[in-house]
Amino acid sequence: MSQNIHPNRQDFNQYMVPVFAPAQFIPVRGEGSRLWDQAGKEYIDFAGGIAVNALGHAHPVAVKALVEQGQKLWHIGNGYTNEPVLNLAKQLVESTFADKVFFCNSGAEANEAALKLARKVGLLSGSANKNKIIAFQNAFHGRTLFTVTAGGQPKYSQDFAPLPEGIQHLPFNDLDAARAAIDAETCAVIVEPIQGEGGVITATPEFLKGLRELCDQHGAVLIFDEVQTGVGRTGSLYAYMNTEVTPDILTTAKALGGGFPIGAMIATDKYANMFVVGDHGTTYGGNPLASAVASAVFEFINTPEVLNGVRTRAQIFAEGLNELNARYGLFEEIRGQGLLIGCVLKAEYAGKAKDIVTLAGQEGLLALVAGPNVVRFTPSLIIAEEQIKEGLQRFDRALARFVNEK
Repeated sequence: MSQNIHPNRQDFNQYMVPVFAPAQFIPVRGEGSRLWDQAGKEYIDFAGGIAVNALGHAHPVAVKALVEQGQKLWHIGNGYTNEPVLNLAKQLVESTFADKVFFCNSGAEANEAALKLARKVGLLSGSANKNKIIAFQNAFHGRTLFTVTAGGQPKYSQDFAPLPEGIQHLPFNDLDAARAAIDAETCAVIVEPIQGEGGVITATPEFLKGLRELCDQHGAVLIFDEVQTGVGRTGSLYAYMNTEVTPDILTTAKALGGGFPIGAMIATDKYANMFVVGDHGTTYGGNPLASAVASAVFEFINTPEVLNGVRTRAQIFAEGLNELNARYGLFEEIRGQGLLIGCVLKAEYAGKAKDIVTLAGQEGLLALVAGPNVVRFTPSLIIAEEQIKEGLQRFDRALARFVNEK
């Protein structure tokens, strides 16, 4: 069968399961924070593959690691270990609170592993019925049946009942609700330090400290979902480092591979060692290709120069976005940490975030939404300052069109 060398956007509608609604243009090449589509049109990338492309597109460090490993060993399965995965595990352990690492392919799989481990912890506790999981409204933890149930957004789970039981959702940042719900039957609390998909909402320090204390009091595992906030996104290697709270288990993915699919669950020995051979597994997780790329990306990002640079770039974004908001008055708030940025629309523009993102694309800027009311930016952590300014100029033109067309 002949291959269509130049597929078009209509081919998506013809051949792909309709769970996405991609833009009408098809990107074909990227370099740094710039992209080009099939027609040769150029874009500034403020989306970063949804907080994935931490070094932008085709960064030499990632390309070199991929090519070198691709000429050695691609995949051998989990009946063997490999050098790249051991190097990456050591990097993660030595750079965080954790003692052990489980590698997988995505954030959803990392959260699935964390929740399964939490249930095993409850089973081994000796306390009857210690299997309740506390999660939070408006959260997002992935698309497997377990993780989509843990996420507190019914729109993603309601069509797939019956759902896994024993998960209770509480208001985010409501410590009183947590105190009332967390008890001896709670095996885990899973929380995002910043709710990314839920609207770029930061957990308060008091909330996270209170959850830590409640988990300690009731023998529950505290899980931080840092799939979106991890690997430099907030200006620290992980967002928990911006707080005075250390979780028992942390999940990481997205930026970990800089665009190559990989995820990980990291944990202290106290809990990691409750898993035994055969309890959990994955065919591709921690394969040499993914691990080699992630190791190179992680090493590059985990430096004061890059992490401090995130904070510098965040300030440039904040100043530019505040100037635009002073001009157009569309946003109630510009919020987030580091280069996880949410522009929250005022009530009179509710539901219009996607419209703004579409206009931005027409003006040569890739952006995201975080729900119907928030325009989200998650660019490369090393995006050039002149590209930030150029991207904001394109955003300016998109906002001007939005105001004139609404």
